[in-house]
Amino acid sequence: MAEHLQREIREMKKAILEIGAVVEESLHKAVKALQERDEKLAKSVIDNDVEIDHMEVDMEEECLKVLALHQPVASDLRLIVSILKINNDLERIGDLAVNIAERAAFLATQNAIDIPLDFPLMAEKTKAMLRKSLDALVNGDSRLAYEVCAADDEVDAINRQMYLQVQDAIRRHPDRVESLIHLLSVSRHMERIADHATNIAEDVIYMTEGEIVRHRTEDYPSQSRRV
Repeated sequence: MAEHLQREIREMKKAILEIGAVVEESLHKAVKALQERDEKLAKSVIDNDVEIDHMEVDMEEECLKVLALHQPVASDLRLIVSILKINNDLERIGDLAVNIAERAAFLATQNAIDIPLDFPLMAEKTKAMLRKSLDALVNGDSRLAYEVCAADDEVDAINRQMYLQVQDAIRRHPDRVESLIHLLSVSRHMERIADHATNIAEDVIYMTEGEIVRHRTEDYPSQSRRV
């Protein structure tokens, strides 16, 4: 029975990483569509969301099946509970990538706005957080997970700066309000993706150390809210 459980767990870890890879690719394409004003690429991200939804449901059903059949305890139980929660965060990141792609599709049809919004920097930091959180999961690396949690402050700071820049641009270009609001939404969606990456890192810490670190600000500089 124990050997069968470990085989099931190995398959679950493989499946959650496959979901993570698909979600990472969706985020990459959404950001690229925004930067290159590529409406077709943006729509491909939107169309692909159905696949992520199906993978999320399959993963949840598998976790519940293993919990019911094997009644795992200790570290095995923490691992399965963590995967179940990470699965949900990945699906939400997929949804947010779609939201970015929808904004990118709209902006591709509008004249470009020449204001210094540093989306490439924000996107790179956000994608790095997601990638590190998944690496931490693969390797059971709580140190790397703590790094992800601490990095959330940087993305939050960029989001606040974006808000001020868009606010100023609206005053200077009142005729471009709709496009500017879409850009502000992209910034907010990226900030929320960073929050979900932090959630994943927190779950890795729980999985590896058995400690729930949410809301414990002494553990690392930046503390997210589970969203």
